[in-house]
Amino acid sequence: MVSVTRAVFGDLPLGAGTVEKFQLQSDQLRVDIISWGCTITALEVKDRQGRASDVVLGFDELEGYLQKQPYFGAVVGRVANRIAKGTFMLDGKEYKLAINNGPNSLHGGVKGFDKVLWTPRVLSNGVEFSRVSPDGEEGYPGELKVWVTYTLDGGELVVNYRAQASQTTPVNLTNHSYFNLAGQGSPNIYDHEVTIEADAFLPVNEVLIPTGEIASVQGTAFDLRKPVELGKHLQEFHVNGFDHNFCLKGSKEKRFCARVYHAGSGRVLEVYTTQPGVQFYTGNFLDGTLKGKSGAVYPKHSGFCLETQSWPDAVNQFPPILPNKVHCASQFKMNTKCGY
Repeated sequence: MVSVTRAVFGDLPLGAGTVEKFQLQSDQLRVDIISWGCTITALEVKDRQGRASDVVLGFDELEGYLQKQPYFGAVVGRVANRIAKGTFMLDGKEYKLAINNGPNSLHGGVKGFDKVLWTPRVLSNGVEFSRVSPDGEEGYPGELKVWVTYTLDGGELVVNYRAQASQTTPVNLTNHSYFNLAGQGSPNIYDHEVTIEADAFLPVNEVLIPTGEIASVQGTAFDLRKPVELGKHLQEFHVNGFDHNFCLKGSKEKRFCARVYHAGSGRVLEVYTTQPGVQFYTGNFLDGTLKGKSGAVYPKHSGFCLETQSWPDAVNQFPPILPNKVHCASQFKMNTKCGY
């Protein structure tokens, strides 16, 4: 049984609208989602002793989400991840996008899908958000109708993305939640055990654009096919953290792609997806300057993201995974459960 409640979260400046919060609750999970950016603001789950903690990073008030912040919990688009130099060619025409991440365009541009108010519709076990991205928004061609649905079933939160374009356009949608299974506000994620079921990854250059190589994980720091304790693994391979796409076996049906286990609490996060990639990000750019929920600060490596998506810079480098003319769909399932 899932309950869905609706409340006002806050008002946007200059009378730009009211942001609502939707709370989904089952016997295992409680999830809070707001209509600003379809943002997950809280995900509460019990540990093995039955004590509930919020395991996603974020803010108590709307003002936190309106400031410059690293996409906590939001749906990002029209194109998640990076597009090299903010340009791409489509049907013989060059398109120029907003540059907002070094020399590149990141997560849809200056005002991506995370920075807009979506229209909600309450469902029996969740909530659907929709919006129309107009032709030319942030430099992208064509009008795009988008629907993002969150539904809860026991310990599983399912996120379904659907989009329909008026003309050929790149689309790549994902959720950018930062997790810490010890509870948000815990200082780091080094004691988390990570598994990603991927035989290959995309090496990147100095500005985090894929080099074009699809590299085997065998014998590298990127071989996460068996569980590794994150802190020890980073030390062993002398890496600063992860911000890389792992190449999955994309399919029409959801498939297992990643698992994270926190031994201290017994919490487990499993991710299933239809998408061909997952960006594993270990919060390398968090620096402790933002004041989060309950006064928490979020230093480097205090949260991780598992962003299921198409591959970065696909519109320039990996044409086989360009969406088709009429719609792009993906489904993302988070399965959080207690275990030893």
